[in-house]
Formats: sequence, C-alpha cells, structure tokens
Amino acid sequence: MPATLSSTKTAAALRRSARVSVELLLVLVAAAVALWVVGRMWSVVWPLIVGLLLTTLTWPVAQFLRRRGWPAALAASVVTVLFLLVAAGIVALIAVPVASESGELADGVADGVEKLREWASGPPLNIDDAQISGGVDSATAGIKDSVGSVVTTLFTGVSTVVNGVVTAVLALFLMFFFLKDGPRFLPWLARQLPGRLASDVPILAARSWDTLGSFVRSQAFVGMIDAVLIGLGLWILDVPLVLPLAVLTFISAFVPIVGALFAGFVAVLIALVSNGLTDALIVLAIIVVVQQLEGNVFQPMIQSRGLGLHAAVVLLAVTLGGNLAGVVGSLLAVPAAALIAVVWDYLREQLSDPPSEPASDDPQPGAAVPS
Repeated sequence: MPATLSSTKTAAALRRSARVSVELLLVLVAAAVALWVVGRMWSVVWPLIVGLLLTTLTWPVAQFLRRRGWPAALAASVVTVLFLLVAAGIVALIAVPVASESGELADGVADGVEKLREWASGPPLNIDDAQISGGVDSATAGIKDSVGSVVTTLFTGVSTVVNGVVTAVLALFLMFFFLKDGPRFLPWLARQLPGRLASDVPILAARSWDTLGSFVRSQAFVGMIDAVLIGLGLWILDVPLVLPLAVLTFISAFVPIVGALFAGFVAVLIALVSNGLTDALIVLAIIVVVQQLEGNVFQPMIQSRGLGLHAAVVLLAVTLGGNLAGVVGSLLAVPAAALIAVVWDYLREQLSDPPSEPASDDPQPGAAVPS
C-alpha cells in the first residue's frame, strides 16, 4: 500500500518554508538598502576605501618605525612623505624616458601612418589619395556636426580628472590619519558599542584588516610577475622604453581589465612605431599569454592562498563585480568576497555548538568503584 502524505507534516513544512522565505527576503531588502546608502555616500566611501588600501600597503613601514620608538605622528608623516616620493619617482621613471625619446617616437608614428597610407593605396584595397582625403573631410564634417557631444564628453573627462584628484588627496590624508591613529581605533570602537558588539565588531575589524593586507600584497605580487615577464619580452625584442612600460604594467595590475588593456595597448603601439609590425604582433602575443596566465592561473592561485578563497570563487567574484559596477566592481570584488568570507566564518564560529567532550572510561571523583 503506497504511503500517504501527512497533512500535519506537510503544513508544518510549508509554514517553515514560508518563514525562511520571509526571513531571507528581509535579509535581501536590508542588503539592498545598505548598498543604496553606500551608493549615495560614494563620494566619501571611495576615498575611504582607497585610503584603507594605501594604509595596508604602507602600514608595515610605519609599524617598523613605531616599534623603534618613533612617535606615531612622526612615523605617519615620514611614511606619507616617503610614499609621495616613491609615487613621484614612479611618475618620473615613466615620464623622463618617454620625454627623451618623444621625438623618435613621433617620427615613428609619422612613418607608421605613411606606411599605412601606402599599404591602403595598394592591392587589395586600392584606396587612392582622393578617397583618403574624402574620408578625412567626411570625418571632419562629422566632428563638426557633433561638436556638442564632443564638448560634453570633454567636460565629463575634465570632471572625472578633478574627481580623481580630489579622491587621491582625501585618500592621502586618510592614509596619514590611519597610520597615526590606527592602533587606537579598535579600543575606541569597543568603548562605543554596547553589549556583545563591543567584542564581536573589533574582532571582525581586525580580521578584515588582515584580509585587506593579504589582498594588497597578493595583487602587488601578481603585478610584479606581469611586469617582469612582459618587460623581459620587450627587452628581448629590443623595444624602447622597457623600464617605463614594465612600471606601467605593474601599476596597471591594480586596476583589473582596463589597466591591463591600457598597458598592453601602449606597449604594442610603441613596438609598432619603433620595431615594425612583426615585433608588434609578437609583443601582442606575449601580452595576451601573460594576461591569460595572470587571470586564470597566477591571480586565482595567489589570491586564493592569501585570502582563503578558492580560485573559482575569485574568478566568479571578479566577473560578477565587473558586471555590476564595471572597473570599480572588478577592483573591489575580490576583497569584498574575502570580507564576506571573514564575516561568514566568524558567524559560523559563534553559531556552532562547542565540540562535545569525549566519553571517558575513568571513574569520576566520588563515584563508586566496582570491586
């Protein structure tokens, strides 16, 4: 005789499913509200995030100085000045060689354009000078017709640059204050929170700080691998500006997707105008191979080891972050996933039952011992 469903158990299962669904819906609504609030405060949140990331990068130096007896303000000031000097040195390392070879590069660009025109005028395209001039005139007319959109784009670009400068300045000041007052933050936070939050939140903050440090160090290591491999390939091909291009590759590693595309485009362009099409294609192949190794091998392996995340989770996080928030989402996806994992692990620790004591065959004190 087939078993029949119990109406009591079925109703209880439905009630439990409904309760879980409502609770999950409330959690999702709360998360959506939190993300909305963060979006409205993004002009403050973004410099705060950048400042924290810079602090994780410079904190070991500040900690070293403080352990040697330096006052907190002096150590933070010295580290901030050193960071500015290093940043200025990196800019000079890129700008000075480029400026010294700008004439040669300009001539190479002109020669490249002339070669492209000669190639286009021959078979199979057979485009004569009149057609090229007509195309240039048409492009000029199109630009004149769309002057309004060009101006709008220009102002948008200027606004983006200004916002970037403001963000950098705010992040730099925040980095100084984090370096100076960072160790006092958690005790102050514990005094402000009631009850159990006074112990839970500082623990989560300390673990999150360690996770951010692991992220920055692993990203810097991945960028160093990219810079060495691509720089070695450029050096073997005798492409000019090898050192500036390697530095640019290292810096661009901190900006996923767009950074790699920009650095690769610059390297291929310089190889094209200086060494010709063959070397440019070889450089393009080297960059594609290195970027594939970085995205699918080095970055997932290194970040998964440093952040405690599986390589597949790293790949999925970067993909989801890029789809949701573009370049910024790709940049913050991995540390955000790592912080979520930190919170989840701590919740599991607090919600898990303590391990049961193993049964012992030894008699308890005061118990009767059989004769």
